[in-house]
Amino acid sequence: MNKDYYALIMAGGVGSRFWPVSRTEYPKQFIDFFGVGKTLIQSTYDRFLKICPPDNIFIVTNEIYVDLVKEQLPQLSENQILAEPLLRNTAPCIAYGSLKIAELNPNSTIVVAPSDHTIGNMDEFVRSIEQSLDAASKNDCLITLGIKPNRPDTGYGYIQHTDYVLNTDTDLHKVKTFTEKPNLELAKSFIQSGDFLWNAGIFIWSSKAILKAFEKHLPDMYEIFNVGRAELNTAGEKEFINNAYFQCTNISIDFGIMEKAENVYVLPADFGWSDLGTWASIYEMAEKDYVGNAVIPSEQVIMFDSSNCMVNVPKDKLVILQGLHDYIVVENNNMLMVCPRNEEQRVKEFVAEVKSRFGNKFI
Repeated sequence: MNKDYYALIMAGGVGSRFWPVSRTEYPKQFIDFFGVGKTLIQSTYDRFLKICPPDNIFIVTNEIYVDLVKEQLPQLSENQILAEPLLRNTAPCIAYGSLKIAELNPNSTIVVAPSDHTIGNMDEFVRSIEQSLDAASKNDCLITLGIKPNRPDTGYGYIQHTDYVLNTDTDLHKVKTFTEKPNLELAKSFIQSGDFLWNAGIFIWSSKAILKAFEKHLPDMYEIFNVGRAELNTAGEKEFINNAYFQCTNISIDFGIMEKAENVYVLPADFGWSDLGTWASIYEMAEKDYVGNAVIPSEQVIMFDSSNCMVNVPKDKLVILQGLHDYIVVENNNMLMVCPRNEEQRVKEFVAEVKSRFGNKFI
């Protein structure tokens, strides 16, 4: 296992689309949605143990979740948990993590990944990441993984690539454009063209390459973190980072760097990826009975004349459902959500309405 390979796992999101199971104080990355005995962040950590030494895996999260990270990943040292004082999107957390790792190892090559994705084919995932890490360690490039699409999905961003490859030893294609979530007609045209991939939000680069990109494309943010880089991995890190974050703009790595840089490449990949963005995506990934019901857990759920439903309730709750078809039924802490699977946008709108009226009391 290469000692210069590092993983930076992003685990700061609040996961409001999975209300009421995922709430501000206990978001989706810390939940076992499939009843497999591991939460999403634990599964993500275990994946990267196949790629990086355990000491080279870092978690960046909101400071309010540090105790949850320690509870679910007790093998991590204090220095492997990066606490953000407030939400500032992905660019600041990647700048923070990349500088911290670069101070530990100037020859580091880093894979950055969300903590709440699922992977179906582990061997293919490891192969794709290791191929990208190898290429990034030898070339001044920024790599992202693109998932081969199987439908015109409007919930994902898209990456368009050219036929130009980084070198003959890889399948890394130069990126032409990034497109945020398109409408259905545009998504259909992307699929038909054959040169668009889903944006998985997984990035690979050397610490030298990404810091050079920050210095060029987000110079103010680079300077905010670089001025105190000597404080990283020391007792002064927390105070420095708390001050730094309040100076940072709220911007994503995609918009701040990836859409601007000239040395961006994408690796087409197919390893059973899902970003678990909605309850409908949980339904697609979950095991189902002979009439299409996905019930997690299933011990005390009784269903009559019901099909193609997603049911997620606590183990100690007795639930009886009759006459429901294509519905999502979720209960947690005596909060119940029932909605048609094809109208899940209502959940996001409802959560936003509750938050505007009551703050985070019920969210």
